[in-house]
Amino acid sequence: MKKVYNIGVEATLEVIGGKWKPIILCHLNHHGKIRTNEFRRLIPGISQKMLTTQLRELEHSGLINRKVFNQVPPKVEYSLTAYGHEMDPVLNLLCTWGENHIEKLIDNGEDVLLMQRDEDIAVDLLSQ
Repeated sequence: MKKVYNIGVEATLEVIGGKWKPIILCHLNHHGKIRTNEFRRLIPGISQKMLTTQLRELEHSGLINRKVFNQVPPKVEYSLTAYGHEMDPVLNLLCTWGENHIEKLIDNGEDVLLMQRDEDIAVDLLSQ
């Protein structure tokens, strides 16, 4: 049976939808290569099981690479594929829109805290 999408964003959300996938992709976009334990530090609210599931789905979609190093203890690194890097403009726009939304919430008197701005992550990487 042919799969039907009513609008293109349905196909996008099928691949990157949910709470965690865009966050994982944004971190990979900024950091390049990330090990599993580093993801746990960068995304404190995610469980190990959910992280593993989301990484497998992103790998299956062709957006990320999983590289296993043959050593003890085992080392696994994740990075964006060339196809995954095609999401860079989309991810950057999502981050910018989110930051603007947070500013609007603060202006409306809501008690909101943004731990790290998108541009700060990029600046941190340049200084390393």
